[in-house]
Amino acid sequence: MVKHWRVDREEKYEIVEKWFLKDLKMIDGKEADTDNPYFDMHFHKVYNMEAYSCASKYTFARTLSKLNAMYLKKDFKIVNFDDTYLNDDSNWSSSNRDFLVVMRICFYASNLLCLSLCRLS
Repeated sequence: MVKHWRVDREEKYEIVEKWFLKDLKMIDGKEADTDNPYFDMHFHKVYNMEAYSCASKYTFARTLSKLNAMYLKKDFKIVNFDDTYLNDDSNWSSSNRDFLVVMRICFYASNLLCLSLCRLS
């Protein structure tokens, strides 16, 4: 964990605490249905964390998952996260695919509009 502050025009960072990925047991996103930056990391004790944004929380969880898959291959849980946003292969993923999300929403909205204007016999 890094502490950040600004002195005049210079930004300072200080390492406050370190954890090892091998000791991570679970990441709890708290609420998968709401847009909040809060999550818990479960090691030998639970640490309450706040990310810069909800998108950065999901990016952090994806990064830990990839690091685990590449190096440790251990089983740790990621709970209370929307699986659609956790998987990079999803069209709904937020990593530079915002255009696809908007396009898909527009497609569904136009389908709903057409269906609502069609008369049923």
